[in-house]
Amino acid sequence: MDPAEAVPGFHIVAVRLDQRGETFGLGERLVGHHLVESFFGDRQHPRPQSIEQILAFPHRFPPHAAIASDKVPVRRSLSASQVLQACFTVFLDTPNASLLKSRCRPSAESAGRQSTEPENQVTRVRICVLGSTALTVGGTRVRMPPLTTKLLLRLVAAEGEAVPVTRLYRELWGLPHDGQVTRAHRTQVQQRISELRKAVDAGEDSASPLVRTEQMLSGPYPESAYRLVPDRDRLDCTEFIELVNEATCSDPATAVVLLNRALGLWKGRPLQEVAESDFAEPLVRRLMGTLDTARGELVRAQADLGHPELALPVAEVRAAGRPDDSAAAAAVRSLRRRVRARRGDEILRREFTGISTRLVVKAGDLFDQHDANMAVGFCDTFDTATENDVIISRDSVQGQLLDRVYGGDRGLLDRALRKGLQRVEPSGTEHVRDKPKGKRIRYPIGSVVPLSLPGRRVFAFVHCRQGNDLVTRSDRDALRLSLECLWADVAVHGLRKPTAIPLVGSGLARVELELEQLMILIIDTFLASSRSERHTPELRIVVRPGDLHAIRISEVARFVEALDDHGQAPGDLRGRLLDSATFTAKGHARS
Repeated sequence: MDPAEAVPGFHIVAVRLDQRGETFGLGERLVGHHLVESFFGDRQHPRPQSIEQILAFPHRFPPHAAIASDKVPVRRSLSASQVLQACFTVFLDTPNASLLKSRCRPSAESAGRQSTEPENQVTRVRICVLGSTALTVGGTRVRMPPLTTKLLLRLVAAEGEAVPVTRLYRELWGLPHDGQVTRAHRTQVQQRISELRKAVDAGEDSASPLVRTEQMLSGPYPESAYRLVPDRDRLDCTEFIELVNEATCSDPATAVVLLNRALGLWKGRPLQEVAESDFAEPLVRRLMGTLDTARGELVRAQADLGHPELALPVAEVRAAGRPDDSAAAAAVRSLRRRVRARRGDEILRREFTGISTRLVVKAGDLFDQHDANMAVGFCDTFDTATENDVIISRDSVQGQLLDRVYGGDRGLLDRALRKGLQRVEPSGTEHVRDKPKGKRIRYPIGSVVPLSLPGRRVFAFVHCRQGNDLVTRSDRDALRLSLECLWADVAVHGLRKPTAIPLVGSGLARVELELEQLMILIIDTFLASSRSERHTPELRIVVRPGDLHAIRISEVARFVEALDDHGQAPGDLRGRLLDSATFTAKGHARS
């Protein structure tokens, strides 16, 4: 098969190099059988999967043969593999590239054999100038002398234009005493260029170097000039500009992705080491303008997507850099209003991206959370009688459940509880002599009954024991067990809705923990459950406004902010905040 026929429009010529490096046969259209079969695969050689794999195996070619496009100059100093790669570097920019790629898909038989071969042996170079200059080759930082670094930045500032050697000397070394750049001066520049090439072209294809030499007519005689020609993915400022430009023409969701990627490249003032030089000023000004555009577009896109809380930090940074811009300041004020309106009575929020859930603490009324399931703590007898506040207090969450959800119809609530308790094995039954008032069948701590409401559930769970004297009691271990059982039941019956819970254990259950510790215990058990099974998008702890003054919410926030994205806490912090004795000893005891 003749590759010239396989890929119409791509002129292939044979190039053979003898032992002395002389070329002959240039212009021949037919390529030797061995070379063609090495390209497209035969019984001995697996068919390559991509152009990159073709270029990765120069050892498959005869030692003194290669192919090249008529667009690529062939020089004696190039090896066969270098000519080959130069050829395909040009070819990949042509419309016919996909034709050759489609003919290079491996068979099922050969795919296993070639999977162990390296896909690309070319070491990637990355030049970062958004902030302190950094040059990496294959992920390894390359150190350069300060003057060589400035030379690199001068070529970056040229934005792809060639810079004559005399101008390089004047701008980086300074004007000579007599005002003339001599051969000795040009040699100094060339030495630095050689040093720069050694750094940036390490592992690169010498047929297509990043630093190229050209001849320019800047006087009566031509002089050398140097041009830096990195791809977008090798120079961060080029990638930054292109990402921002692409984002301005994209839909809001795509724009957010592109702009966050672009802003992630920004590490500080661009071209830092030469930022005050005249030659750097145009590119620095352009990049700073692009940065402002990126921030403005990101604010706009996040606001359009309904995320003012994500837009606000970016808008604040942008406004800080534009102190005289009234529009930027107005945008910040508008976003703050939107965030406050959205969060309403929220006093703490944290997203846990690793387990796809969030924590919200808010001041409000549990029974106003109509978009969420509710968790309501019960005693072990599931008593519901609120008359005269003898058995159950009318002001308790249990009592309010009866009045506000079941309209005071105790029979309706009891029937729903009995139906749910059919699956729960009782732990015992009291004799009428021992417990003359209230219900007498007891259920284990952690028993959960999901009560159905339109579109949501009420989870009635046992977290305390009611004595025969009608006094309820619980402790930290019982409360932890009941919460762990609650979250397991929410995973099964929670309909993937937010779950609202009061500060359970803080009232008549008489759990001897600080209110902050109760809240942390609720959060800790919920996050532990969410790490093993994702069951609700939001835990909403609802605190009555009148109780806020009694809670040091900053202690809870300190705990929450120390968690990672999976909700895991450093062991020392978790133990310290959950240990009542230590907490009090630290001087935090309530007066």
